[in-house]
Amino acid sequence: MKILHVIPAVAPRYGGPSSSIVSMCRALAAHGVEPTLVATDADGTGRLDVPLDEPTTWQGVNARFFARQFSEAFKYSRPLAAWLDRNVRDFSVVHVHGVLSHASLAAARAATKHDVPYIIRPLGTLDPWSLAQKSGRKRLLMRTGVTRLLRHASAIHYTSAEEQRSVERTLGLARGVVIPLGVDAAALAGEQLTDAARAPHRYVLALSRLHPVKNLEALVEAFADVHAGAAGWTLTIAGSGDDEYAATLREAVERRHVGDRVMLAGWVDGTAKQHLVGRASVFALPSFHENFGVSLVEAMAAGVPALVSRDVHLAEDINAAGAGWIVSPDRVAIAAGLREAMTDSDERAKKGQAASRLAARFAWPIVAGSLKALYERLTPRGSSEVEDETLGAGVSRA
Repeated sequence: MKILHVIPAVAPRYGGPSSSIVSMCRALAAHGVEPTLVATDADGTGRLDVPLDEPTTWQGVNARFFARQFSEAFKYSRPLAAWLDRNVRDFSVVHVHGVLSHASLAAARAATKHDVPYIIRPLGTLDPWSLAQKSGRKRLLMRTGVTRLLRHASAIHYTSAEEQRSVERTLGLARGVVIPLGVDAAALAGEQLTDAARAPHRYVLALSRLHPVKNLEALVEAFADVHAGAAGWTLTIAGSGDDEYAATLREAVERRHVGDRVMLAGWVDGTAKQHLVGRASVFALPSFHENFGVSLVEAMAAGVPALVSRDVHLAEDINAAGAGWIVSPDRVAIAAGLREAMTDSDERAKKGQAASRLAARFAWPIVAGSLKALYERLTPRGSSEVEDETLGAGVSRA
């Protein structure tokens, strides 16, 4: 079964979607699916160093890249659209990752024209909070193609039940399917430190794309409010992204005089990332909106308890499993959660163990099996569309 995955861009700067699609394709290949990844060469103001319009690989996945011709936000690529129109019939299903981009619209149009079923994964962009940002541009896109793209999809792939409820409540969509993202086997199989073993260097870790939606400035302010009562603790913020937002974080650190307790580590990957995650005492994600959170699940897989805002869509699962602290996304609430997390070692240990058990439900082999089952249902031997449901053994609520 040949499945085409279309995403606007895969450069690391674009965060979780760029990394998770590679892991998804690898896991699908292990299940006998033949995935091909199509994207533009966008990398912020630069370009990925990849061959254009010819078969290649990206981190071990069969891929094909096309030039982003203009617009960092929309990532327009006429060559990508032309290739899709010529070749989409060679695939059983098209899995479209993203909504408000030229690649997404072009993939849906080509699939519709050639009668190939397609799935939309919104990547959180249809959540009411996200739609309210730069709303004029988004309303225009919704009117000029996105609404039709969504209503004609054979399925809409959500990564959490809360994302599905939120989007369907707002836009009145149907044919929703909930299949979470996964965690690599290495993260699940890695050695887990006890809470006591983390004691020599206690730190709260926030690892994400640097963007206002992550609400990291409130985390800095909250940590500055409570750090005096937790001797030896530091805060590490790792990730890259919006340069202006990164400057805002640096200004907050300087203004609160916590430069010796708060580190902005920049982009980390590979073994450095594993080391940083595995030795954290608490993982913080106070986002205004988060439809999944790959780094969050990776941290829980390492036995790190989570402190998340109630607007993180996995918050309900974390609360039910007893795997962390759930707070409102404001400075006072975050500070209260940090104070409890940083001063109660017994709770950290208990919640860390629960976090590890919860993360095991998101193993990529389980997730890939659910995706493959969805693809099979959409091929000619199955049905042309699906009813709303949740798929994936092992990902039910605790």
